Parts: sequence; structure tokens; C-alpha cells
Amino acid sequence: MGSGNIPALVVEFAVPAILGMLVNGAYNIIDSVFLGHGAGEIGLSAVSVATPIMTVFMAISMLIGAGGNALCALRLGEGKHSEAEHVLGNTFTLGVLVSILLAVLAHVPACIEPLLSLSSATDTVRPYARDFIQIISLGCVFQIVGMGINNFIRTCGAPNRAFLTMLIGAVGCTIFNAIFVMGMGLGVVGSAWATVCGQCISCITVVWYFTKTPGVPLRLRRKYLAMNGALVRKILALGTASFVLQIGAAISQVVTNYALVKYGAMSPIGADNALAAVGVVGRVAMFTILPLIGMSIAVQPLLGFNYGAKLWHRVKKTLAVGMLGATIIGTVLWVLIMVFAAQIIGFFGITDAALVDLSAFALRVNLIFLPIIGFQIVGSNYFQATGQPTKSIILSMTRQILFLVPLTLILPEVLPGILPMFDGLDAVYMAVPCSDFLAIFTVGAFVLVELHRLNKRIAESKSAAQLATSEQAAQPQE
Repeated sequence: MGSGNIPALVVEFAVPAILGMLVNGAYNIIDSVFLGHGAGEIGLSAVSVATPIMTVFMAISMLIGAGGNALCALRLGEGKHSEAEHVLGNTFTLGVLVSILLAVLAHVPACIEPLLSLSSATDTVRPYARDFIQIISLGCVFQIVGMGINNFIRTCGAPNRAFLTMLIGAVGCTIFNAIFVMGMGLGVVGSAWATVCGQCISCITVVWYFTKTPGVPLRLRRKYLAMNGALVRKILALGTASFVLQIGAAISQVVTNYALVKYGAMSPIGADNALAAVGVVGRVAMFTILPLIGMSIAVQPLLGFNYGAKLWHRVKKTLAVGMLGATIIGTVLWVLIMVFAAQIIGFFGITDAALVDLSAFALRVNLIFLPIIGFQIVGSNYFQATGQPTKSIILSMTRQILFLVPLTLILPEVLPGILPMFDGLDAVYMAVPCSDFLAIFTVGAFVLVELHRLNKRIAESKSAAQLATSEQAAQPQE
């Protein structure tokens, strides 16, 4: 990672990372597709209500996994192998303990019922959403440990293995969904158990890699499982940016669900159909952005290793290649979305023509800035990968919390008065591109400052190298 061709390394890491993110995100898509065909709009509505809480589970997984992986990459770059293994062990233990706590809280009525209300669960949808969340929580340990530790496989230089551990789980999830939902007719409950089974299979393969596979660079050792307070604090500090990003997504989903129920009830399609149809748009949009997140994850170990090794020119080039790759991917996906939006919506079992038209238009509007969203994602992740958590946290908050939440609440009240051809429901999904536009410019400002700092360090390194060469040449020859 410190001497190889950077574009080649980025491609080597990016392909399995992107595929891995798509596979990981496929759990939600698979659930939605099977529920749409097997349980109709009520199943899709239940998943829409459950999505913010599931995103919180994902946020905690990213807090522990991404933070641990970032710290591990930095320690490997510094040549501290034993401390890197200690980070791996503590990440595993922390994931297990937190997942047990989440499973318990999900079954406490005083905790789960307010969350369902906060996520705008209607009386019809509430029992289905509750069942889905509580079953998913039982498998939370497989998600947090499996997904969190999976990042370390990539840092070990085995990105293809990291992808395969995710693929196995997604294939299992699909098979179990076909059996439980379509074959046995278990509906929402069957879909939830199918997800848990898929995550369990993936988790087993990840743990096997670090415990049984010969010759791995890092080993999950019993002596490093005991919690170390200093390491845990560093893991959580570096993972906070990813956590905030996902929590921001959860908060925006809660606010979006509230707006969908409120303004959907005022429209002909109704609140439950608004949750089902536009909720599908949100899941497709998130799935579409996953390849861009995969690119940012792919360059993270390269950035962290070279930053720790003080190879500033390689850090700068890795950032540039990562942003270029994300932009190319975003542009290709944008073309596909613009052309095939209606077909994508229909894939989820939505057959009503009015709902399909509304959802397709919402999807195109939602992702109108997709070609340049990758710049924002990779730019934000750069600061996490290089041990600058405060900046990364600030940038992670901009898109989802500082911009999207206020716009989701304000636009439905303001836009119809300015442009009468749009109603409040239209304005809900128009808030997303407005937020993207503002977030991209904010990240751009931070990146420009960081590039100036890197250029300065590169110049200092060159000067130091030239001085050392001159001093060596001036020494008397024997």
C-alpha cells in the first residue's frame, strides 16, 4: 500500500468494496422486493417505518467497525502490528456487547413503542413494523460483528475475500426470503428471519477468516479481546463520523416518514401508500449511493496507511483517484436512473399507475445530483481515514442533519405557494437534491484547505530530501 501503483491499487480495492456494499445493501432491497410481491403495500410500508431503526443498527455497526478499521490501518502504517491486532480484538468485543444491549432494548415496550411512533407508524402498519424490528434486533450481533470486522479483511489486503463474505450472506438472505415469504407465506416475519439468517452466514465466514485461515496478516487473538479503555475511545472517536452520517440518515428518514404521512394524507394516494411508494424511492436512492460509499471505503486503508507513513504525495493522489472514480460511477448510475426509473419502481411490486408515475418522478428528482455526490462522500471520508474525526463529523452532519432535515420540514410549506404545480408531497422529495447541492460545496471548501496543507507538506518533504542529499554529497570520501 505504500509503494504500489495508486490507480491500480484503488481499482483492486474498489471493485470488491463496491460490490460488497451493494451486496450489504441488497438485504434491504431483497426484503422490499419479496415483501412487495408477497405482502403488498402493507409490507413495504412496514419496512419504511422500520428503516430508521434499522439505520441506527447500521450506524452503530459503522461506529465500531469503521472506527476500528481506520485505527488499525493507521497502526499498520506506523509499523505497530501488535497494536493493530489489539484494535481488531477490541472491535470484536465491543460489537458483541453493544449488539446484546440493542437486542434487549428492542424488546422493551417503553423503548420500541416511542420509536415506532417517532417513525410515524400508522395503526395499520405498527404491528408489522414492530415484529420486523424485534426479529432483526435478535440478529444484530451478526450485523455489527460481521459487517464491522469485514472492513478489516480489506485492510489485510484481501478485498476479494471481504466481498465474498458479504455475497454469501446476501445469497442466503435471498434463498431464505424465497422460502419464508413466497414459499411459506410468512410475510413480514419471514422476511425478517431471512435477513437474520443471511447475516449469520456472513458473520461466520468473517470470524472464520481471522481465526482459522492460515497466513492472515491479522489474527483475532483471545488475549486482545479484553477491553482497553484507551483503544475503545480511539475506535469510537474515529468511527463517530460514520456513526453521525448514519444517524443523520436515520433522523432524515424519521422526518421524511413524518412528512410522507402528513402530506400523503392530504393527497389522493393516502398516507400508507405514500410510505410504501416514496419509501421505496428512498431505499433505491440509498442503494444507488452505496457504490460511492464503497469507493470511499476502498481508498480508506490506502489513505490511512500512507498518511501514517507520511507519504503525502501518495495521500494526495489517492484522494484524487478516489474522487474521480466516484464521479465516473455516479455519472453512469445517473444515466441508468433517468432512463429506467419507472421499471425500477415496478420491480418492487408497485402496480398502480399513479403510484409508479409519482415514485419514478420522485426518484429522478432525488438523484439529480448523483454524478457529483461521490465527491462529497469521498471528501468527507478522507478526514476520517487520516485521523481527523472532528472535520469528518462536521461534514457528515451537513448533508443529512444540517441541510436535509430543515429543508424537508420547510419546503412542503413554502414550495406550493411559489410553484402551485407542486404540492406538499412533491416538496418532500425535492428537499434531497437541495441538501446535496449545499453539502457538495461545503465539502469542497474543506478539501481545498486540506490540499493546500498537503502541498505544503510535500514541499517540506522534498526540501528535507534535497538537504539530506546535499549533506551526504558534501561528506569527504574515504
